[in-house]
Amino acid sequence: MPYQLHFGQDDLLRCRFAISPLWETQEAVRTLKRPDRHGYHPQWLRRIRGAGARLDLAAVWLLMPRRGHCPDFLGPPPIGPAATFDEEIAAVRATDPEVALDDMARALDCTPGAAASPLGRALVGDPARAVRELADVMEAAWHALIEPDWPRLRTLLEADVAFHSRRLAEVGLGGLLSELDPRLSWNAGTLAVDWNGEHVRDLRGEGLVLMPSVFTWPDVVGGHDPPWQPTIAYPARGLAGLWAGPGERTPEALVRLLGRGRATVLAALGDPATTSALAHRLGLAPSSVSAHLGTLRDAGLLVSRRYGHQVLYERTPLGIALASGGI
Repeated sequence: MPYQLHFGQDDLLRCRFAISPLWETQEAVRTLKRPDRHGYHPQWLRRIRGAGARLDLAAVWLLMPRRGHCPDFLGPPPIGPAATFDEEIAAVRATDPEVALDDMARALDCTPGAAASPLGRALVGDPARAVRELADVMEAAWHALIEPDWPRLRTLLEADVAFHSRRLAEVGLGGLLSELDPRLSWNAGTLAVDWNGEHVRDLRGEGLVLMPSVFTWPDVVGGHDPPWQPTIAYPARGLAGLWAGPGERTPEALVRLLGRGRATVLAALGDPATTSALAHRLGLAPSSVSAHLGTLRDAGLLVSRRYGHQVLYERTPLGIALASGGI
């Protein structure tokens, strides 16, 4: 039986997109333990190997069964559309120990022998201490694994939200959900998620958080029991080019046509991005990137769209054709 979420009228008005640095941290920690998740991330894995080896992740990994419940309090739904890591980890530290105890016990029960292990007994034996120590581990993991690359990751995630927000306006929620991932389907007010495990929840006016994720791939993750808002985390668009360097993206024919700088910027825009994110990704001065973006936009190869307080640039059909060698 698939995971099922039943919507009422009010729920349709309370669906939102969000981005979570805490969620990416949690899923990056899980990815270190899951070789089946390594496909898109070999460059990242090589770069963080030393920093990752210095982290003591045993307690977090014990609470991440291969199948079954994972503690919601360690990766709660984002508290806003673009919450900072500091805001999110503060919410983790404020978790009621009794809520954490139940959450951890359910997770430990999903792995044979975990609850009876010394580490498992220590976690449930002093849940207040467990909350503090697990939050410390997650904060250390953020600094070691995610924070150095957060501008790049955030750009990809924001581009996904911008794209799917436009699609929501064009096709509605029912049409959008199956576009997020083929394992999502909508029928008569019910969202079904085709994955292992059974879960049925009536949203009762809480709505749904839709959250693109870099490290969730290849899974679609649905969950969060009360008191947390239901959430679906799905693989973000554009993962194939996430870790590629500028030289790997830029065809030489495009360089000869546009010049190295403008060709590099156009090739890097496989997904929409801001000026500052492109500058960080490409190792160029923001002023240089801004000048290239302006020229490319004036030439009809890019358009700009506002997303919140930021301006995202993306290729036009002509820009796509040039960057892919289609002209």
